[in-house]
Amino acid sequence: MAAKREFRSMRGKIVDMGLLEKKHELTPAVGNARVNARGDELGPGGKIVRKREEIVKEYYEDGTVKDETNNFNKSREKTNTENLTDDELKMLDDAVDDDNWIEDDTGNFIKKGK
Repeated sequence: MAAKREFRSMRGKIVDMGLLEKKHELTPAVGNARVNARGDELGPGGKIVRKREEIVKEYYEDGTVKDETNNFNKSREKTNTENLTDDELKMLDDAVDDDNWIEDDTGNFIKKGK
């Protein structure tokens, strides 16, 4: 059995946080996450579509945690310069060229001549 998580409030009352969690675990969470306090995915009308256990099992199904940095590397691969036209290469060089940009009084970077 889990230990009781009792706290004393500023006014001296005992608050049992474990009991509060159990009492409100099926209450929909505030915001647009469409989950309840337990983590179950909710559908229309607040009905449970997928339980928390199913979501966690699906997440860890292949035995590894997904690497979020792959999306960054894939987006960099799309900017392969071999297939770009001369105009696109010039535009890319202009965008990357630091000499075309200056910092104004407020700390923003603006194109030279503007």
